[in-house]
Amino acid sequence: MPSSPVSLPAHPLALIEDKTTAIIDELIDSLPDPKQLTSEERRGIIARYTSVLEGNFIYWMTATVIATKAEQSRPILLDNLYEEVRDCHPQMLRKFAIAANAFPTDKDALAVHDDLTRVRLFMGTLSPVKSVLMMGFFEGFIQKFMSYLADLAAEQGSTEREYTDVHGVCDIEHTEGLFKVLAAEIALTPPEPDADLFEGVTLLRTLIEQIIQPQAEPLTA
Repeated sequence: MPSSPVSLPAHPLALIEDKTTAIIDELIDSLPDPKQLTSEERRGIIARYTSVLEGNFIYWMTATVIATKAEQSRPILLDNLYEEVRDCHPQMLRKFAIAANAFPTDKDALAVHDDLTRVRLFMGTLSPVKSVLMMGFFEGFIQKFMSYLADLAAEQGSTEREYTDVHGVCDIEHTEGLFKVLAAEIALTPPEPDADLFEGVTLLRTLIEQIIQPQAEPLTA
């Protein structure tokens, strides 16, 4: 009697990781050459990035901790949060932005307001798998984005590198940890076959694209 065919998981982790990496690489490949940008364009990218990251990353990671259910998930995520708070990463970023004369203005904050709000509201749904995947994507993106951010700052005449140096290294481990968490969360609560696991990734990608090349006039109110 022939053996029954082996059914594959609906969302094999390797395929999810490959798709996430492809999205990250597409974003990195689309970045404009810092030398071809004006000083104001370079300043704007750093300022909008700072406006988003300084006040939101720890909130997003905290929401992910709250959302997760697997026993092995929280220690990994809390270790990430511990490092962010202990080493005061928001202050590192603020120092980086000030050194590049790119401290965010109200215009910078409003330019990303709508897309940032969508990501914030998504994190409020406390979806374990989708939240972890979004943060894994973000950590992976940041890791590869740091050299570009440093180049922008250098073109602005800044030599401040603590933020970009630290995150270019630590986010490698953070990304690996988040995909371990993702595997645990999927094993505990398998998503429906037709679930859009990349909902948060898509929202965050749109926000990143707005950071790099704003597509609309900022809000006036």
